[in-house]
Amino acid sequence: MERRGSAGRTRGRTTARDRASPVAAAALMVAGCLCLWGCERLLLAVPVELGMAAAEERTVVDAIDDLTIRIALNDVFIRENASLYRAVSFSVVEGRVLLKGSVPAPEDRVRAVGLTKGVAGVREVIDELQVGADAGAPAYMRDTWISAQLKTRLILDLAVLHINYDIETVNDVVYLIGIAQDEEELARVVGHAKAIPGVRRVANHVMVKDHPRRLPGVHD
Repeated sequence: MERRGSAGRTRGRTTARDRASPVAAAALMVAGCLCLWGCERLLLAVPVELGMAAAEERTVVDAIDDLTIRIALNDVFIRENASLYRAVSFSVVEGRVLLKGSVPAPEDRVRAVGLTKGVAGVREVIDELQVGADAGAPAYMRDTWISAQLKTRLILDLAVLHINYDIETVNDVVYLIGIAQDEEELARVVGHAKAIPGVRRVANHVMVKDHPRRLPGVHD
């Protein structure tokens, strides 16, 4: 969705109650588009993602925009190269796209970035793709364990609004993107990640909610 509709928003903070009212209608709208486009896998995630948006820092409108971008990315990558699609994963927060995964060659990395930049609504592309051979099942299991450990730690930390963070681990590197309430909360999240055994690096792309680079009207 290229038009973000920010001009008509108010600058006050949107409450969870304000966000919740359009969730059902938004889910139906996006689900209808997914049915037309044949994206069955993403269709299953629509109610969950838009339901979570009612509690997130980003608005339901932004959640819809981000989901629309993810749909478009999946479509573009599948059409371009099925192997590249399987190698690359996307996290989208307020039009910022974080590319993660491991691709075989540098030209694959360049192609992935180019495809992402061509998708309508993308405001920024964050290239964190690794170049090299697939590390295999043991590395995938270790990465999954690290991500699960971090998600659990954030859920148990009552000083962190864990729902605002997207987490993925690739070859022992933890990738973070989302919206933090403040620098103190962000420091806690990064600290939790660094404390997990086996983590080589934490790639932090989280923005604090009052960061000037965020769109007008979506923060205090």
